[in-house]
Amino acid sequence: MNEIPRQPKSRPTTQAAEGVPRLRWTLAEFERLGELGIFTEEDRIELIGGELVPMSPKGNRHEIVRAAIHNWLRRNLPDDIDYHEEPGWRTDGTHYCEPDFLVGPAGFDPTAIPPADVMLLIEVAHWSLKFDTTIKADMYAALGVREYWVINARTLATKVHRDPSARGYASAVEVRPSRKLTALLIPSVALKLADLGIA
Repeated sequence: MNEIPRQPKSRPTTQAAEGVPRLRWTLAEFERLGELGIFTEEDRIELIGGELVPMSPKGNRHEIVRAAIHNWLRRNLPDDIDYHEEPGWRTDGTHYCEPDFLVGPAGFDPTAIPPADVMLLIEVAHWSLKFDTTIKADMYAALGVREYWVINARTLATKVHRDPSARGYASAVEVRPSRKLTALLIPSVALKLADLGIA
């Protein structure tokens, strides 16, 4: 008697804006692709909501702004606070991100710090501004990142996101470069981008 072959268990999918379903990748599968050499560091890919997302090219302006902020953080953060640049952050077992700056308590593991322990997350956005202020902002809010800054590399205006929830950030305020940026959980961090000499 002929048996009807069983259908393999279907793989979870995501759904893009145009409505086309896509295969959902897990963090373990994503990391395995790297181990097999399918992805390399040059590929610059993040895992966002189960989708493999190529990161935008950095661009010269992005690197100038990022370097200036790096130097400022290095000189001005208190001793009990650390920061890491572009860590391979595995946020919750389902996402892999490389934010420009991840700030937290001294000695934290930049690859595995729980989102609720992040004191400040900073992205410098050039071509990725819309993505960073929508999809990534919603993801970080749902994860519980308490404060998220997106610095526009062209204008130096900063979108400060606070009060996270599963529905997004309750507060998203744009701060001009001439105004001081103060980190909620690190009051001693008061940065005026206009003073960095990169206007």
